Amino acid sequence: MLNIHIENVGDMTLIECKGTIVGSEEAFGLQKAVTSQEDARIIVLDLTEVDAIGGVGLSTLEALQPWAVDRGIQLKLFNAISSVENTLEHNDAVRFDIASVEEVLALVSAPRFEPQKPPDAEQRRRTEGIDVAGSVNVKQL
Repeated sequence: MLNIHIENVGDMTLIECKGTIVGSEEAFGLQKAVTSQEDARIIVLDLTEVDAIGGVGLSTLEALQPWAVDRGIQLKLFNAISSVENTLEHNDAVRFDIASVEEVLALVSAPRFEPQKPPDAEQRRRTEGIDVAGSVNVKQL
């Protein structure tokens, strides 16, 4: 059984996993959780509480790598227990990006900037010194 909790922090998504990723149902749940985060720039899979990962889970992680790359998303695995990390490291097909504690802390604490909407026509005219009626505004300095 796999429990998943998703937390968005700016343009980063933290997906906390708890349980095992050994069956197809669990692997599908993980895939669905990750692929639902297409707007993220970085996805961190927190594997702290994953007790085991099987072939289906490993295949799912392998398939998510190119999915993320195609969308310009960094997919990082974090804090796997030694048996899970050993399984990931001995995988010949894909090299996983395993994030350090320091890296994840830096990602979480990094300042986030909200993109600003482009000004509408009225806002552009005001900033150019012309009001909506077309007369010139005098700005006092």
